[in-house]
Amino acid sequence: MRYIEPHGHMVSRVTDDYIDMVTAGCQAVCEPAFWAGFDRSSVDGFFDYFRQLTEHEPKRAAKFGLPHFTWLCINPKESEDVKLAEDVLSIIPKFLDKPGVLGIGEIGLNKNSRNEMKVLEMHVDLAAKYNQLILVHTPHLEDKLKGTRLIMDVLKSDSRIRPERCIIDHVEEHTVEMVVNEGFWAGMTLYPESKCTAARAIDIVETYGQERLWMNSACDWGVSVPLAVPYAALEMRKRGHSSEAVDKLVYQNPIKFLSQSPKFKL
Repeated sequence: MRYIEPHGHMVSRVTDDYIDMVTAGCQAVCEPAFWAGFDRSSVDGFFDYFRQLTEHEPKRAAKFGLPHFTWLCINPKESEDVKLAEDVLSIIPKFLDKPGVLGIGEIGLNKNSRNEMKVLEMHVDLAAKYNQLILVHTPHLEDKLKGTRLIMDVLKSDSRIRPERCIIDHVEEHTVEMVVNEGFWAGMTLYPESKCTAARAIDIVETYGQERLWMNSACDWGVSVPLAVPYAALEMRKRGHSSEAVDKLVYQNPIKFLSQSPKFKL
């Protein structure tokens, strides 16, 4: 099996996870900027974090033969502090020319607050100015439907943004259809205890098809499984899906979206 891990927070993982992923057939890992498990206190913390994503982590992945790419932003969980967000966004352009940077992400909403909306709009403007791909994080649980609609409204209101260059991640059964129908890509984040299980993800695929859809493992600080994508691929095979259908979903689809960035080359 071959697959792409399009959304894995590898700074929170140990090197054994890299070994397991490569052994399972991972061909590349893409790491969005995210919350560190606590709120950073200054722009200096983000500067060091962006260096970790663009300089250190690619070298760590390369030790195991795995190409590493990244996305940059201030995560929605830390977007209530608009001044801090402004400071963080001001340093992001310094990193956009780094070899593995694919775009702006994962941006979005957490509690659908006004400050989060303002920072989301700032991120979208930054992506448009620098012609960057966009990776979006949608809110959790009861805020997801409303938040997804708000996010799509922001993206659609900017004429510089093309939906096919945006992936709206963490979709679930009640949000995937409207995301795809608006021309965006949709990502299913696989977790053992929350969000989307492998079985639910394959239900979604069987209901809505595979176009503009990918699966990812997240690999974050909480309870997560770095091999969630290949496990979901096995679930597909158990249900009778062909190897070609599996390959399209876990390998070809991520490549199709990510290759819109000239930096994504295997």
